[in-house]
Amino acid sequence: MRTSFRADPTVRIPGFSGLRASGSSSAAPWRPSLLPVHPSACPSGSSSSSCGSTVVRAVSTPIKPGVEAQQKRSKVEIIKEQSNFIRYPLNEELLTEAPNINESATQIIKFHGSYQQYNRDERGAKSYSFMLRTKNPFGDVPNRLYLVMDDLADQFGTGTLRLTTRQTFQLHGVLKKDLKTVMSTIINNMGSTLGACGDLNRNVLAPAAPYVKKDYLFAQQTAENVASLLTPQSGFYFDMWVNGEKITLDEPEEVVRARNDNSHGTNFPDSPEPIYGTQFLPRKFKVAVTVPTDNSVDLFTNDIGLVVISDDNGEPQGFNIYVGGGMGRTHRLESTFARLSEPLGYVPKEDILYAVKAIVVTQRENGRRDDRKYSRMKYLISSWGIEKFRNVVEQYYGKKFEPVRELPEWEFKSYLGWQQQGDGGWFCGIHVDSGRIKGQMKKTLREVIEKYNLNVRLTPNQNLILCNIKNSWRRPITQALAQGGFLEPKYVDSLNVTAMACPALPLCPLAITEAERGIPDILKRVRAVFEKVGLKYNESVVIRVTGCPNGCARPYMAELGLVGDGPNSYQIWLGGTPNQTSLARTFMEKVKIQDLEKVFEPLFYHWKRKRLSKESFGEFTTRMGFENLRELVDKWDGVVKSPSRYNLRLFADKATYEAMEELGKLQDKSAHQLAIEVVRNFVAAQQNGKVFFGPSSAWSCCFWIEMYFSRLSVVTTLISKLPPASRI
Repeated sequence: MRTSFRADPTVRIPGFSGLRASGSSSAAPWRPSLLPVHPSACPSGSSSSSCGSTVVRAVSTPIKPGVEAQQKRSKVEIIKEQSNFIRYPLNEELLTEAPNINESATQIIKFHGSYQQYNRDERGAKSYSFMLRTKNPFGDVPNRLYLVMDDLADQFGTGTLRLTTRQTFQLHGVLKKDLKTVMSTIINNMGSTLGACGDLNRNVLAPAAPYVKKDYLFAQQTAENVASLLTPQSGFYFDMWVNGEKITLDEPEEVVRARNDNSHGTNFPDSPEPIYGTQFLPRKFKVAVTVPTDNSVDLFTNDIGLVVISDDNGEPQGFNIYVGGGMGRTHRLESTFARLSEPLGYVPKEDILYAVKAIVVTQRENGRRDDRKYSRMKYLISSWGIEKFRNVVEQYYGKKFEPVRELPEWEFKSYLGWQQQGDGGWFCGIHVDSGRIKGQMKKTLREVIEKYNLNVRLTPNQNLILCNIKNSWRRPITQALAQGGFLEPKYVDSLNVTAMACPALPLCPLAITEAERGIPDILKRVRAVFEKVGLKYNESVVIRVTGCPNGCARPYMAELGLVGDGPNSYQIWLGGTPNQTSLARTFMEKVKIQDLEKVFEPLFYHWKRKRLSKESFGEFTTRMGFENLRELVDKWDGVVKSPSRYNLRLFADKATYEAMEELGKLQDKSAHQLAIEVVRNFVAAQQNGKVFFGPSSAWSCCFWIEMYFSRLSVVTTLISKLPPASRI
């Protein structure tokens, strides 16, 4: 039984008054406005009351005594208002012969899960195409949908699939003439793109791991329920792509009940969109759900973060709620900023949908609609403060929030490699660099997923999980993946494991510089700096790269974030933590890509020598302070070389050491760096040849490695006798 309390009459809700639902607690009255609707905005054969010569719009106008004035709204707000619930003018533009659509339709198609793009590498006439993004709560992808997406990428896209940082697919390069075919195919094969973009709730994150644990299962079910609650209801998506045939799945009763509940003035009565109205939300809206300790979802970067709270027996009881996170910002405009979410309160599990709806409605009613730079909920909370925000949400929720429950420390979880699900089955987490599935890897994944009829999960770190694997399948799947070029997690560079990048150039219209195409080289250069300053191979930092300040790869949570701020130029952000609980800050601006080592070397050199025990790079940069670090960068003269030492552990004789040192100079490496590399390559070669050394064979291993070094010293001697020009 949901109990209510009387609204606090002292709380006022200023801000944009664009949407007032029936029973709203705001003192400002509202009135519907009559706006003409273009005839083509109505779906053919539609009998909806929303079509006709005029349509009632639930758009309020603030009224002062004796004065009628409408608050300024952005151009996008007008486009939404005149679209007849996200139909017009997209429905007309799709019928033209042009390869692109007009500006208004470009805004509208976002709600359908697509962006218009063109290849910025090409000169001359723009070659337009469309990017489609799917909606997959907690990254869940049925076998059938994966295979269809794989086919569509080859038939209508660029031949690649892109895994996003919000557990979805992106399909690039779809031509306008093929949009309806691709969209309808996705819809008819257990998929959707509805709401993957646009001013509404985006894909809901949750841990992708298919553990058969009560809290994980409950978090994933909650993600599905929240996604369903906040899915548009007016049918525009199905009208556009499958001729009005609404493909529906059975919704849980609690979702339908929460959506229809209007006991606290959250809904627009008799509207095709009871929660969103004609205007939808001021901007995008992001939700994540997780369990204690598991921060694979970057919880604090979301508008709403939900954490499952369980009792001592592991039974879920309720949720901690966090609000106000967001990454997007504008360069050199300090009034825009990245922000971490903060605690709002705790609610019992049976109330979570009502609480989420109350938060969404608070943003709908009060988020700014005049300037889209400030329209995210983080700016509303920053302006109001959390106490006022909580008071207003409680009026729509109908209850007081309880204090949040204490939580253990957060951890980043990648879920790579083989792990038991808990039901007798296994899952296998696969690392995918920057989430781009292409070439032989794409073919191999297709073969494995199809042969074993596997379902798939997409992770917020742009990786992929194969689910429900029988024990007898492990060996053949492992072999197939290895032959397809996938590395076992222990062989993936630790820098790559946590790195992320957005697509950026050439297709993203907002990109200022490279991200996905640039990060492979950047990671190699960071690894080279690590070796140069003496950091171990298993040491790492969280690196994220974006081509613009919008922050799709969440660079402001990284220990080292690179944010494009000009052609071949980046802002450098420092101070995030490995478990994604701290916000980074701007360290330097306009650093050219060719000058990155001038910043990286002194930072990593001093981290190695001045860090505290188990102190991460991000924690080190925060403790040292940016002024001190900038001084170290400015005064950097290069790595101080320590005197050469004869290492009996690696070298049997001094001559071999000196030979290795000479050979190392040709590769800009020390003798020890080269020796370690040789040992690593030698062991890998023996393993690939299935020759393994047991404990009794340790002497034999050392003997052969020593022989290997001796041969290298002979090679070095021969090289030293060659003319310098011939040594290349």
